[in-house]
Amino acid sequence: MMNRSRTGDFIHLYRLLFRSPTLAVTAALIVSGCSTFPAWLPSSGPSAAQVVREDKIDSPIPVVEVNDAVARRLLAAQRAESFADTLARKAPPSYVVGPGDALEVSVWEAPPAALFGAAVVDPRAGLTSTRQTTLPEQIVNSDGVINVPFAGAVPVAGKTPQQIEMEIVRRLAGKANQPQVLVRVTRNATQNVTVVGEVAQAIRMPLTAKGERLLDAIAAAGGVRQPVGKMTIQLARGGKVVTMPLERVIADPNQNVYLQPGDVVTALYQPLSFTALGATGKNEEINFEATGLTLAQALGRMSGLRDAQADAQGVFIFRFEEPEVLKGEGKQPLPQTPEGKVPVVYRVDLKDPRAFLVAQNFPMRNKDVVYVANAPAAELQKFLNILTSSLFSVNSLVNLGR
Repeated sequence: MMNRSRTGDFIHLYRLLFRSPTLAVTAALIVSGCSTFPAWLPSSGPSAAQVVREDKIDSPIPVVEVNDAVARRLLAAQRAESFADTLARKAPPSYVVGPGDALEVSVWEAPPAALFGAAVVDPRAGLTSTRQTTLPEQIVNSDGVINVPFAGAVPVAGKTPQQIEMEIVRRLAGKANQPQVLVRVTRNATQNVTVVGEVAQAIRMPLTAKGERLLDAIAAAGGVRQPVGKMTIQLARGGKVVTMPLERVIADPNQNVYLQPGDVVTALYQPLSFTALGATGKNEEINFEATGLTLAQALGRMSGLRDAQADAQGVFIFRFEEPEVLKGEGKQPLPQTPEGKVPVVYRVDLKDPRAFLVAQNFPMRNKDVVYVANAPAAELQKFLNILTSSLFSVNSLVNLGR
């Protein structure tokens, strides 16, 4: 059973608050006048005041007020690498032979042929001619070598068919009578491009001497399965990976670069996302296209701010930014992640009408977190609801005790 003295205290508090409702409101206002509400008060995250207070953070993180200058600086820094800038070639790569390719070698000799084929005499014309000798198909071994009679082990890896022909002719000089050689690739195992992702059919597309381009590979795979405006093309080559919107590749012929053996082309559908948290219309991870997304569009996709809960002056974007973008911001040196990124918080004041114009130029980045803090009035209302609920609970206990 509850201690009588404690029960008396509850009853006294209950009567005092209900006799003077102003006192209850005053008590709540006193609490709200502090920099933060009590830790036990339910909340979806920090208040705007808690976010901007650097003294609460072990490694001070810069809080940058978003304005037109900041938005322009971010747009300038956002210029991503393009296929034309990093992977372009003026001419298609030469077709070269590699281990695993299958070659067919044919040899001709001038009459009277003796080494590779017997002479054929045409009695009607009184002429002597030769016939072609085609060697059995050979697969280039792991050392990049094939064997040709009387020429020995011929290194062919990394050479074009024409270069291989010249090498065999050189080795047969003095053995065959004016030899002529033709080398044909019967099976291509090394000069291929892999196309995967959101395409009709993943394929390994063989390259030819013509020189295939990026869009040729996508067409060979049957095209993309999603709307072009929502697709991103990722091209991996030699340890370097470059990503661009498919829409831009189609619109700019310079981005339709020549492919090289070993390239991996991946078609991605809406590969970027940001997370909306706090007093927003919906809390979830929201995908967007590689063509880009502005803060204004992001606010629309997360159904805006909750009118009865959100602090319009407490809209924050949490991001890991490149160090050069933040020169002159915050305390130096800025803390960095192991990847060399700088954590930063961008603050937007949507009470200012000009902020909606700036939001149309502020670019969102992959893995951004958009957080909207609760308004102080919403926290106060929450506190009053808890206080009222507690008082009614005390009242019920008192009535039960009676």
